[in-house]
Amino acid sequence: MDNQNKAEVIRESGWEREVIEKLALAAVTEQTRARRWGVFFKSLMFVYLIAVFGLAVYPKLSKDIGGGSKDHTAVIDVVGMIAEGQPANADSIIGSLRDAVKDKHTKGIILHANSPGGSPVQSSYIYDEIRKIKKEYPSLPIYAVVSDICASGCYFVVSASDKIFVNPSSLVGSIGVLMDGFGFVDVMQKLGVERRLLTAGAHKAMLDPFSPSKEDETKYIQGLLDQVHQQFIGAVKAGRGDRLKETPDMFSGLVWTGEESVKQGIVDGVGNQDYVAKELIGTDKLVDFSRQEHFLDKIAGKLGASFGQAIGSMAQDLSLR
Repeated sequence: MDNQNKAEVIRESGWEREVIEKLALAAVTEQTRARRWGVFFKSLMFVYLIAVFGLAVYPKLSKDIGGGSKDHTAVIDVVGMIAEGQPANADSIIGSLRDAVKDKHTKGIILHANSPGGSPVQSSYIYDEIRKIKKEYPSLPIYAVVSDICASGCYFVVSASDKIFVNPSSLVGSIGVLMDGFGFVDVMQKLGVERRLLTAGAHKAMLDPFSPSKEDETKYIQGLLDQVHQQFIGAVKAGRGDRLKETPDMFSGLVWTGEESVKQGIVDGVGNQDYVAKELIGTDKLVDFSRQEHFLDKIAGKLGASFGQAIGSMAQDLSLR
C-alpha cells in the first residue's frame, strides 16, 4: 500500500472514531440529563409524600396553614353514624370541641350535623360536653346547622346547642330508641335443623335468633328501651326548654321536614353555615376543627383483630337511629 492510500485510510479511521466519540459523548450527556431529571422528580415525589403523610398523621396542620390570627367560627362535623370506631365518635367530637374552645380566636362554634343517629351512650357523652362548655363559657355561642338529616342520636346531640338551623327539606327528629334482630326458628324447623344451646344463667341466651322468644325476656328488653327513651326525652326537653310545642307524636320516633320542625319548635329556623357564622356569630371565616383519625391509628386499627365484636353486638343493636 502506497503512502497516499495509507493517508486516506488513516483519515477515514479518524473520521469514524470522531463520530463514535461524539455519539458516545451524546449518550453519556443524555443519560446524565435523564438521571438528573429522575432525581429531581423522585425528590419532588418524596417531598409530596412526606407532606401528605404529615397531614394524615397530624391533620390539625391542614387547618393551621394560612390560618393566621383572625377571629373565626369553628366548624365541627357530626357526620355519619355516631358510634365508637366511627368518625363521628364521642372522643373525636369532644376533642374537637375542646380544641375550638381553647383557641382564643374562636368566636363561636357550629356543629355541622348530618347523621341518622347511633349509639345513645356516645350521643349522651357529646351532649353532656356541650352543656358543660355552655356552662363554663356562657358567652361562646354553639349553634347546630343541619344539612340532609339529623335524626335520633344526632338530634340528641344538637338539642344541647343554643340554636338549631335547618334547610326546609332537611329531615329532623326520630326521638325514639330501637333494637332490631331476626328470628330463624320457623326456617330451622322447615329445614329440620336442631338447635343445641348450652348456657349457665337462665337468660344468657336472651334474644338468640335461633331460639323462640320468651315473653318475660321481651318484656325486660322493652323496659330497657323505655328507660333509654325517657333519658332521650329528658335530654331534649332540658336542651330545648319551652321552645318545644309538644304534641302526642313528638317523641314517637317520627321525623319531620326542616320546615315543619320549625313550626313545632324542634329547631329554631332556616339557615346555613355562612348565614349563622356571619349574621349570628359575627365572623364569616370558617375554620374546620373536626378531628380526623391519625393515619398510624388507622393502620393499628386495621391490624388489630375485631376480637370481642360478637360479645358487643347486643349493645350495638341498642341504638338511637
